[in-house]
Parts: sequence; C-alpha cells; structure tokens
Amino acid sequence: MKENCLYKIVFLNNGKVYELFSEGVTTSGLWGFIEVSDLVFDTADGIVVDPTEEKMRQEFDNARVLHLPIQSVLRVEEVDKRGQCLIRDRESGEKVTPFPVSPPNRSQS
Repeated sequence: MKENCLYKIVFLNNGKVYELFSEGVTTSGLWGFIEVSDLVFDTADGIVVDPTEEKMRQEFDNARVLHLPIQSVLRVEEVDKRGQCLIRDRESGEKVTPFPVSPPNRSQS
C-alpha cells in the first residue's frame, strides 16, 4: 500500500459541484457517509490568490473530517499530484468564481 495517497473528491454541495483534494478517504462510521480527512489546499504565499480555493479554505477551515452523504459523492480518484480546487455549476459545468463584489450603489437623483 502506498504512503501519502492523494485523492480528488468530487461531490455536490448546495447545488454546486465541488472538487477538492484530500490525503484520507474511507467509509465513515456513520452509516451512508464517506469520511474525507486531511484536506489539501495550496500553501504558496504568492501574490496571486485563487478566489475559489480561498473560499473553500474558509468554508472548511474548522473541519477536521468531512462526512459526505454517499449520494452526494460523484467521484473519488487517486491522483499523483494536486490540481486546482474548483466549484462548478451543477447544470452547465462551468467554473463558478466567487468574486467579492459589493452591490451597486443606487442613489436616487
């Protein structure tokens, strides 16, 4: 058995398709769930920040283990290297990039 396996997990979350990377995937002690642990995010301290990955890092910041319902898991792949974490639209498959946009100021003249 390999040491330091890396998995790409694709699952549904709030109507979106999430793709993230983990070092641990197993059957959960909770019946009907998959246990995902040791999430892997980009640790480079560069100027360029991927807003999608940053959103996922904040969303799962306090999670030691994710217990995903087996029905929401679309795919688990064992991969050689880490790719980009993504959030896709469920219908179109297009990448959803959350931009920190403030609402337009609608002042009445």
